[in-house]
Amino acid sequence: MDKEHFDYRTGIIGSPSELDAAEWNTLLARQAQPTPFLRHEFLAALDAARCATPDAGWAPQFVTLTDARTGRLAAAAPVYLKGHSYGEYVFDWAWADAYKRNGLEYYPKLLCAVPFTPVQGTRLMATDETAHRHLAATLLAFAEQTDVSSLHVLFPTAEDAAALTDLGMMQREGVQFHWLNDGYRDFEDFLSTLEQKKRKNIRAERRKVRDAGVTLRRIRGEDIRDEDWRFFSRCYRQTYREHFSSPYLNLDFFRMIGASMPENLLLVIAEYEGKPIASSLVVYQRDADGKGGTLYGRYWGALEHVPCLHFETAYYQPLEFCIEEKLAVFEGGAQGEHKMARGFMPTVTRSAHWLAHPAFSDAVARFLESETNQIHAYVHELNEHNPFRS
Repeated sequence: MDKEHFDYRTGIIGSPSELDAAEWNTLLARQAQPTPFLRHEFLAALDAARCATPDAGWAPQFVTLTDARTGRLAAAAPVYLKGHSYGEYVFDWAWADAYKRNGLEYYPKLLCAVPFTPVQGTRLMATDETAHRHLAATLLAFAEQTDVSSLHVLFPTAEDAAALTDLGMMQREGVQFHWLNDGYRDFEDFLSTLEQKKRKNIRAERRKVRDAGVTLRRIRGEDIRDEDWRFFSRCYRQTYREHFSSPYLNLDFFRMIGASMPENLLLVIAEYEGKPIASSLVVYQRDADGKGGTLYGRYWGALEHVPCLHFETAYYQPLEFCIEEKLAVFEGGAQGEHKMARGFMPTVTRSAHWLAHPAFSDAVARFLESETNQIHAYVHELNEHNPFRS
């Protein structure tokens, strides 16, 4: 290798607060596929609100490369030492169970990801291709030299995944459902592209909400008041309560991102007779050139049941916002074939994996080969039953 390949100082950072926020965000802005979730403000809020900290099973171990000549950040990745597999959305519970049944420890493991965020985007931030390759190699070397069972990089870009695969990591595929804006003039223009039955069902769902006397408000981040955050947090917690689970995020976190990155937030509130009864929070980002952008469906909850209110609050209102703001993509989040009936199409996502134990690594490799074939067949079948008119 050329000498420049080694002209970096490696850092393992134990908290986002130890990082220079402006330098981190400047590096992020240079990436091909940045997302708001990798902004320093978002990661710092997860840490400060105690959502992604060692006592929650998320110990930050951010990997950084500093240019030894300039002292500037050349590359960085959000890495956590994990004591469980909650909040990841790429499921490896079966792998952990197989380790346990064979008397081996699966945890701790290393995870390169944004906590609680199944959104594909840059994971290996770098100033250039050399720094990118070196960061990928450093990340794998860190895992090999640490007492962990494995390294997992979740929802990376194709470029990140390729760099990691070149180093021998195994690639895994998954499926999400994304909506693409084909330059629609308004919501009715979008509906006109769907099959008649799908159009009829969506109109019926929206009509049920209106006939129930429910009205909707969309509030941009800078206009969200503290009482709105308190109400939304109640709705968010209610969703987890209904699923007999514990929420990953808290009111402090929502308040923090509301204050530090309001330009990326949209809150939808449903009201009945002047009283709020449900809400959803979506995150969006415009492209660097100001044209297009992406909206990410994130969190939803309701304190009262109204038929079809979930679809109106978490899908149709954000879709209208996308069309009005000329955002190009609405990523609907993890899972959900039901999204296809509303114009969302299957999209393949990626993750990269390294397991220290050779026998288990071979077994997982065979499993992933079979799973990938199943994923491709699944996506092909879904595309054959797409909701759009021929």
